[in-house]
Amino acid sequence: MTRDCPECGASMLAFPVEPALREYLPGDDPGAALCPRCLTLRPVADPPTEVPDFGRVSDAYPDGSSTAVPFALLLGLLSSLAIHRDEIAALLELVERGGTDPLLALDRLADDPDVESAVDLGGRRRQLEQLL
Repeated sequence: MTRDCPECGASMLAFPVEPALREYLPGDDPGAALCPRCLTLRPVADPPTEVPDFGRVSDAYPDGSSTAVPFALLLGLLSSLAIHRDEIAALLELVERGGTDPLLALDRLADDPDVESAVDLGGRRRQLEQLL
């Protein structure tokens, strides 16, 4: 099912969220959808069964389901850094354990001309550095 982003109208990328990661997703839905343009994240009640290719978001996006899904959830929480500090720290660690430098990935997304993030990725990256 194609979902359009409520923020910018782009077609969102839906994916399943494994039970161990659902605590980082608002609500009780088993999945989420990420906008490849503005990086808005929304819970999804009927996600696909397989993790899609997140390369559709950007060449800078981490690949592999062990990092792609936690990174998407991280992006979804960045707008509320103060509220979600502990969750963001846990997701940063998961992404890093999966073999991706999350701060470098944020830098690369910020530099991607096709990504028009609703959140200032460069500013959040600096705040995350101070947080960690």
